[in-house]
Amino acid sequence: MKNHLTVVNHPLVQHKLTLMREKKTSTAVFRQLLKEIAMLLAYEVTRDLEMTTKTIETPLQETESPTLKGKKLALVSILRAGNGLLDGVLELIPSARVGFVGLYRDEETLQPVQYYFKVPTELTDRRVIAVDPMLATGNSSVHAITLLKEAGAKDIRFLCLLAAPEGVKRMKEVHPDVSIVTASLDERLNEVGYIIPGLGDAGDRMFGTK
Repeated sequence: MKNHLTVVNHPLVQHKLTLMREKKTSTAVFRQLLKEIAMLLAYEVTRDLEMTTKTIETPLQETESPTLKGKKLALVSILRAGNGLLDGVLELIPSARVGFVGLYRDEETLQPVQYYFKVPTELTDRRVIAVDPMLATGNSSVHAITLLKEAGAKDIRFLCLLAAPEGVKRMKEVHPDVSIVTASLDERLNEVGYIIPGLGDAGDRMFGTK
C-alpha cells in the first residue's frame, strides 16, 4: 500500500457513516453500523496481501489456485473503542490472531496512558492491522504503533473510522511507514481534541456509557 492515507469513498461506507454521525442513532444501531463499516474498510486494508498458490481438487479436476501467503494476520484493537472495528474485521478474517493495547486519554494533557498490552507472537512475520475508530490528536494511536514496533512488528496498517488532519500529520511524522485507511478525513479538532464534525465519543456511543 503506497499511499500514506486512503479514504474509502465507497457509497455503502459513506451512507453508513452518515447514519452513525447522527446524534439520534441508537447505541444498538451505532454498534451494528460500525461492525458493517469495519468489514468494508477491512476489504481495502487487506487489498495488497501477499499471495501464493496451492494445488486443490475441484469437483471436476485438480488445479492451482490462489491462497494467502505467510503467517496469519494480527489484528490489534486499541481499547476500548477499537473493539467495535475489531468485531467487523474478524467477520471477514476469522482466522486472524488478535491482540489488545489498553490506552486511555488524559483529558487534561490529551496524552495516552497505557494500562494493558497483549499481542500475538511472531509479529515480525505478520501483517499487523491496528484498529481504533478515531484518529484525533494521534497521540494514542502513535503510542500504540510504537509499542507494536517494539514488540517486533514491521508491516503495520492503521484502520480507523474517522481521521482529523492533525492526527494524520502526527502519524506521518512519527510513523511514515504506516498506512492509514479511513472512511473520512474530517475538518479539524476542537479545543478539547474531539474530531469536528465527527460523531462524538465512539466508545461512549458504542457502549452506551454516556
